[in-house]
Amino acid sequence: MHEGRQDILLEKLATEVIGHAIQVHKKLGPGLLENAYKECMFYELRKNNLYAEKEVAMPLVYEEVKLEAGYRIDLLVENKLVVELKAVDALNDVHLAQVLTYLKVGNFKLGLLMNFNVKMLKEGIRRVIL
Repeated sequence: MHEGRQDILLEKLATEVIGHAIQVHKKLGPGLLENAYKECMFYELRKNNLYAEKEVAMPLVYEEVKLEAGYRIDLLVENKLVVELKAVDALNDVHLAQVLTYLKVGNFKLGLLMNFNVKMLKEGIRRVIL
């Protein structure tokens, strides 16, 4: 498949996932633990026929050896979109670095960093492109 077409499909997928996240946030609001949002997002994605995995281990490859470094993606959607969920006062550079690491280690192009501890979810979403 042409790379430009793949990028369009990936952006469409990201937009769909953001829509589902907004639904979860509208129903739950801010103030819950990150894990509650993760479980509800996983349910919402699967309910809407998207393939999603939780807590996907990301081994680090060093000199052709896979090492378990403790990296875990909150949600991996359709084997290509990294979704990292937070429930914090504010997103910071460490959260961004975490998503960038997942993108690099997993050879993914796009990640969504979402902070559910905000009044309006759109204020807590960052697209991260590698």
